[in-house]
Amino acid sequence: MMAPPVLRWANLALLVLFPLSWFAPLLRAGLLPLFGLSDISVVSGLQNLWPSDPLLALLVTALALFAPMLKTIGLALIHHDQLKPTLLPALSWAGKLAMADVFLIALYVVILKGAGLGRVETAWGLWLFTGCILASIIISGLSQRHLKDA
Repeated sequence: MMAPPVLRWANLALLVLFPLSWFAPLLRAGLLPLFGLSDISVVSGLQNLWPSDPLLALLVTALALFAPMLKTIGLALIHHDQLKPTLLPALSWAGKLAMADVFLIALYVVILKGAGLGRVETAWGLWLFTGCILASIIISGLSQRHLKDA
């Protein structure tokens, strides 16, 4: 049984919103208060991380890029009766891994502000990325409830 159209469209919108959130500025950081702040996005952060720490870069890539898209595509396939609904709990769990990324970003902000090493400000991309992850969790929960009732 297909999911309600609102769930299908909301999930499909995440296929556009997630990639947008990867390029949007998450943070603005600078070394000294007198100089301008540099925008940091998921993608720019990964570009800087790969040469210095490939293992951490691989982990962040899996959590921030692959897990949310895998979940969104899998959920779309379930919504359109192309994948068995029994996989929904596994997809829901995979999507929650992306919240670990939001936690890491928040932790970095707290550490940098506390250490007084410069200036750090959150930017609109952090809210977009967080909103996409929360929307994905809500959509999968509502989908699970809909499939249970059907």
